[in-house]
Amino acid sequence: MVEKLFELSHYYLKNFNKKYRRYFLKKHPLKGRFYIVTGQRGVGKTTALIQHMLDMYEQNTHTRKALYVPVDHTLITRHSLYDITETFYKEEGVKLIFFDEIHKYREWSRDLKSIYDVFPDLYILASGSSAMEIHKSAFDLSRRAIGYKMAGMSFREFLEFTLDISLESYPLDELVTGHEAITHQIVEKLETKKKQVLPLFKDYLKFGYYPYFIEHLDQVEEFHVKLEQEVRKTVLNDLIDVYPNLNGAAVNKILKLLSLLTESVPYSPDLNDLKRKLDIGDIRTLKQYLKFLEDGDVIFSVSKRGRGFSELEKPEKIYLNNSNLAYALGQTKKVDKGNLRETFFANIVSSFYKLRIADAGDFLVDDRYTFEVGGKNKGFIQVKGVKDSFLAVDDIETGFKQKIPLWFFGFLY
Repeated sequence: MVEKLFELSHYYLKNFNKKYRRYFLKKHPLKGRFYIVTGQRGVGKTTALIQHMLDMYEQNTHTRKALYVPVDHTLITRHSLYDITETFYKEEGVKLIFFDEIHKYREWSRDLKSIYDVFPDLYILASGSSAMEIHKSAFDLSRRAIGYKMAGMSFREFLEFTLDISLESYPLDELVTGHEAITHQIVEKLETKKKQVLPLFKDYLKFGYYPYFIEHLDQVEEFHVKLEQEVRKTVLNDLIDVYPNLNGAAVNKILKLLSLLTESVPYSPDLNDLKRKLDIGDIRTLKQYLKFLEDGDVIFSVSKRGRGFSELEKPEKIYLNNSNLAYALGQTKKVDKGNLRETFFANIVSSFYKLRIADAGDFLVDDRYTFEVGGKNKGFIQVKGVKDSFLAVDDIETGFKQKIPLWFFGFLY
């Protein structure tokens, strides 16, 4: 087993070590001992953590000090994670181990706890489904592991990735106060590449959230087909791995629920209507199904309390997780521009800031800034007299005073 697993590890280290570096490793240097990184399928967790592994071992893809373990590989399924770790730690001197797709292993929390406790100088990385909650696992890892959630590509990263340029990110305070000068600089920099920001932003909304879009640049329809398949795998595979009590009937109703939501996002929930259409016996079960979809990062909800579904409060709006999903899951109908704008803004801002439905305007961010999202002709009537209020406006390259280009929020990370 040892040599075969080293060969498998070396193959992955070589083939997943991409040139472009996402925000994740810059924001999270991972200098501790035990990390669990969760996120949607396809956002780049494996690549980022393999880049980090190779940084620690001088880019040596054939190192025998670090081991990549794809948990769902047939070579792995015959052994426990603990036994694999013990063998490679004691017999081969491995100092770093990375368990990828950890949720595929039923006893992941038990084995990771034991590995952490028994091998005190071993550096441990793990990645898994968005639906994993380390503090609610059978063996609580929250006091041992540091958990991070990885977001998809920002518009800034999309530009860097496709145009091979370097662009800065900006925290929200700097974005709202300095947008006039900064957006001019960005537009000018893109013009040196003979590119315009607004067509690029439309491309990003359509296919730029997942790094693997680069494999389908000439056939965007193929990208959307693959993305739709990945969403189905999230429901059919990942949710069942995390919630093994889900049965086939429940999964089918979750898929039907997603279909109903896709037809009308952003959706202002009428839970009784949804319950009737899905033939579900009680509201509690429906809320649980919505929570499953949100846990899997397929949808997200926003209420006056904040982002995230609560059994005690009905959400004000439900969105698909990102704008790319609107194209992939709603291919039979024209995608609504208002939906795309709100979805982009809510997703990108809530990745790092507290976002909730505002009393006036669309969103309140960090209990300070109020934003109304719309097209270039959007006026201030909805936020008139509201302190620290702004318009996030589509179809403009640069802004003026309280009017900020919508695309610029894609530079938050």
